[in-house]
Amino acid sequence: MTETALPLTPDYDAWPIEAHILTVESSPRQVSVRWSDGRVSRYHSIWLRENAADETTVNPATRERILDLSTLPAWPEIGSVGIDDSGALCIDFVPEDRRLRFHPGWLRAHDYDNATDAEAALIPVTTWLGGPDEQPDSLDASGLLDSAPGSAAEEAILAPALESVLGKGLVRLRNLPTEPGSLEAIARRIGPVRPTNFGELFNVRAKPDPDSNAYTAIALPPHVDLPTREYHPGLQCLHCLENSVAGGEAVMLDGFAVAEALRERDPQAYATLTRVHWRFANTARTTDYVWHAPMICLDTRGELLEVRIADFLRGPLQTAFEDVEPAYEALMALQRLLREPGFAIRFTYQPGDLVIFDNRRLLHARDAFEGDSGHRWLQGCYLERDEIRSRYRMVQRARRQRRIGAEDR
Repeated sequence: MTETALPLTPDYDAWPIEAHILTVESSPRQVSVRWSDGRVSRYHSIWLRENAADETTVNPATRERILDLSTLPAWPEIGSVGIDDSGALCIDFVPEDRRLRFHPGWLRAHDYDNATDAEAALIPVTTWLGGPDEQPDSLDASGLLDSAPGSAAEEAILAPALESVLGKGLVRLRNLPTEPGSLEAIARRIGPVRPTNFGELFNVRAKPDPDSNAYTAIALPPHVDLPTREYHPGLQCLHCLENSVAGGEAVMLDGFAVAEALRERDPQAYATLTRVHWRFANTARTTDYVWHAPMICLDTRGELLEVRIADFLRGPLQTAFEDVEPAYEALMALQRLLREPGFAIRFTYQPGDLVIFDNRRLLHARDAFEGDSGHRWLQGCYLERDEIRSRYRMVQRARRQRRIGAEDR
C-alpha cells in the first residue's frame, strides 16, 4: 500500500502517534490491532464505518457527519485490512466496495476496547476542605488581556486557571484591570457569557430598593446562584473593582466535600437529599422563576453532579406528605455541616481580583459589611460548564499540535 501521507481525522484535533500499528487481523465484523507497545485493540466494523473521515462520511468543510447508516446497502462488513506506508489502517468495506483509511493516532486515542471510563473528567475532581490558613489557587493574570487570543502567552495564564476550576471548582486571578465592564472581555477568553434577568454583567453592591439580598450589606449564607433555573449557571465570575469597606469577607465552600461528609456521617440524610425535590423560587417584582430539584444531584453513575443549596431561594416544600419531616431533618443535618468552619476558606477581595468558580459545585457566602465605611463593588457574570471544558480541550489541542510540529522538525 503506497499511501505516504496520513489520512484526515473526523475532527479538527491533532493526534500524536503514541504507538505504531504492527499487525492487524479481522473477521467480517471486527478488526483487531496490535500496537508496537503490545496493546491489542478491537474495533467493530459498524463503529469504524461511521467514524471514517472520507467525504461520504463527514462534510470536509465542517467535519460533521453526513452519513446515515440506514442508507447503506447492508451492515458494513470487512473484506480486507492492511497497513499502508504512512502507518494508517486501511479497510475495504463490503458490500459498499469502499476503501477507507484511519489515522493511527486518532484510532489509538479512541480505543474503546481498553477504555476504563468513557466519561472520565478532563481533570480529576479533587474535593477540598477549608480552614484559617487555606486560600484559593491564585495566579498572576496581569498580562491576560494583552495577550493574543489563542497565543502561548494566553495559554500560560488560562491553562492552570482552567485546571483549577475543573479540578477544584475554584481559582482566583489577580492583578487584572479594574475598569468597569472589563470582566466581559476577560470572561470571553473562556467562552460566551450567559445572560440572565440580571443582565450579562451584574453589579454586586449595596443599592436602594434591592431585588436580591446580594445587593445589600447583609451577610449571605452559603449558596449557589440561580438554583431557580432548570439549568442553573455552571460558572460564575466575580471581579473586584473596589473594596474599601469594613467587613464583607468572602467565604467559599466545596459543596462536593460537604455532600461527601454528609454521606459518611448521615447516609439517610444524604439519600433523602438526593431524592426529595425541593421548590426553588425567585418571585421578584418583575419575574417569577421556579424549579423543583434535589439539593444533591447525582449522575447516572451515582457520582456527584451538582448541588442546589440556597436557603433564601427555597419556596414552600411540595412533596409527598410522608417525606416532609425526613426532608427537613436531612436539611438541618446539611445546614449544621455548612456552619462548620473546617469546610470554609475566607478571603478579602482586592481590586483587580477575579474569582471564577463552578456554581453547580461551590457554595459562596459573604460576611456583612458596613455600607457607610467605604465602597464595595464587584461585577459578575455567568458562563456554562460546557465553555470551560471546550476551552480546555482547545488548550490541549494546541499543545498536541505544537508537539506534533516539534516532532516533524
